[in-house]
Amino acid sequence: MPAQLKVYYPWNDLEPGQSFFVPALDVYAAKEAGLKAALHLRVKGKATFGLFNGKHGVLFTRLDG
Repeated sequence: MPAQLKVYYPWNDLEPGQSFFVPALDVYAAKEAGLKAALHLRVKGKATFGLFNGKHGVLFTRLDG
């Protein structure tokens, strides 16, 4: 079993409308983990798959205040 990499999701550091990108090969797992972190912090967010600087991953955007 491969080692798990811990990813920090900075939901509390964002203002509404700001975003952060998480590079990932398994974008569905990254999306699920990021939105679970937002739910735990009671933050509304959305996730979009895409490329950023040639890296495949998920762009998370904070929606609420």
